[in-house]
Amino acid sequence: MDLNADLGEGFGAWAAGDDDSLLELVTSANVACGFHAGDPTIMRALCVDAAARRVAIGAHVAYRDLAGFGRRFVDYGAPELADIVLYQVAALDGIARSAGTAVRYVKPHGALYHTALHDRVQAGAVVAAIRSYSRNMAVLCQPDTELSRCAEAAGLRVVAEAFVDRAYLPSGGLVPRREPGADLIDPDEVAERAVRMAVDGEVVAVDGTRVPLKPESLCVHGDTPGAVAIADAVRTSLTAAGVRLEPFSQP
Repeated sequence: MDLNADLGEGFGAWAAGDDDSLLELVTSANVACGFHAGDPTIMRALCVDAAARRVAIGAHVAYRDLAGFGRRFVDYGAPELADIVLYQVAALDGIARSAGTAVRYVKPHGALYHTALHDRVQAGAVVAAIRSYSRNMAVLCQPDTELSRCAEAAGLRVVAEAFVDRAYLPSGGLVPRREPGADLIDPDEVAERAVRMAVDGEVVAVDGTRVPLKPESLCVHGDTPGAVAIADAVRTSLTAAGVRLEPFSQP
């Protein structure tokens, strides 16, 4: 099982999250590429540290929305969105290669992630950008969505993702972050959910419904309060349950 986290989400003098501590716990790092957060210095430092710890690097691509942290929808046309995604992937991969590693996968961030799950035009633009750059990069996202279907149709590997620190709806979607209880911050509760996802293949939704899951990667949000304690509890509990933590294999 892969354990991923969103990292590098500071900008200039502003820092967000404890990237150093999280890199000791996760197996894959979703690195902000400068459009919702991150800058060349942060990207470079993260790539160097991830390479030293053998943590896989993914491009955490987003709308061009620094002010809104990439959480606001932008109605881009497909060609422009594809160019925006390509720019971010290529920039991070170039920096990663200078650090002796490379980008292995792409995971959209925030509003782009959730839009691409159900909007075929934007999902297709994201996939087109990735495929134009490399057919050997995976797409990390929730399964049975427009993004996963577009990626599969394009011959890209899809890695099914589940969120250990987010509440689920009975439909299998996530409770919107604007609603109370969307973010789960108790380390023990989150760790128990992670084991249930990895071992039992299910998550309990907010109404008590058991939603089946088959994740290959579990996400801990780096900006969740207490993210390090949560990731530590998740890693400890998964290991105790006999789950081997490692980056997912290359496409």
